[in-house]
Amino acid sequence: MKIATAAYPLDVLTSWAQYEDKISHWVAEAAGQGADLLVFPEYAAMELATLAGPEVAGDLEASLFAVSDRLPEADALHVKLARAHGVHIVAASAPAATDTRPVNRARLITPTGQIGVQDKQIMTRFEGEVWDVIPGNNLQVFDTALGKIGILICYDSEFPLLGRALTDCDIICVPSVTEALAGYWRVRIGAMARALENQCITVMSSVVGEADWSEALGTSFGAGGIFAPPDTGFPPTGVIAEGALNAPGWTCAEVDLARVAHVRRDGVVLNRSHWSGQSGRDGAAIPVRLR
Repeated sequence: MKIATAAYPLDVLTSWAQYEDKISHWVAEAAGQGADLLVFPEYAAMELATLAGPEVAGDLEASLFAVSDRLPEADALHVKLARAHGVHIVAASAPAATDTRPVNRARLITPTGQIGVQDKQIMTRFEGEVWDVIPGNNLQVFDTALGKIGILICYDSEFPLLGRALTDCDIICVPSVTEALAGYWRVRIGAMARALENQCITVMSSVVGEADWSEALGTSFGAGGIFAPPDTGFPPTGVIAEGALNAPGWTCAEVDLARVAHVRRDGVVLNRSHWSGQSGRDGAAIPVRLR
């Protein structure tokens, strides 16, 4: 298959038609390059808040709910585009209102119109302490026509046990938004580590550029990246493809899941199966006092 992952800039939108044209163009461009799976970034849907006007877009609390109100329309648009182009789309994550507080929600949309929902598991400090965004549903393994796909939203990719919960996945998508170069590298290192230990493909997408109209986002640094275990049939760096830092656009690469199956079965190392306790060392570390 071919995977396309976005380095996506946010715009101030003056109409729904402008947003529809923008997303339609992005999807058509990736599909035109032969992509089967398209991955948009974390919180890239925050640009929908600008449709409610600058005061709402610039107010953190109001913007969260303004975006949530638009999600049904956004999902309907993505369903239409996925069907028209015959692609799977990880739509940009967004705050989604619940009975208590919003969650950070990504959606995997198939060409047949099905929608899989994945909420972020662990909040960053600004999400939890300032935004009051809360964790949502459990991690999901989506069994699709392309293979088994999971989603670890940004910070979630930095936690090995969350990655381990997706050990059945052939592909783990990592939508991200990071406000500094260090944040980009934390998520990228996490994505590459999950590819190593699960012996799978990971796909990182990023918001890029300025959104000075938003109290939530501001400036974002990032790039698209597609990573693999550095093993037989894959690049020795583990990097299948990487975009230029802060350059908007798609990063695309062909991915052969038969190679994933091979390294899991007979790689130079067997990280995925060796984690399961064959060595008898899955327990907690033993405290040893040396004084």
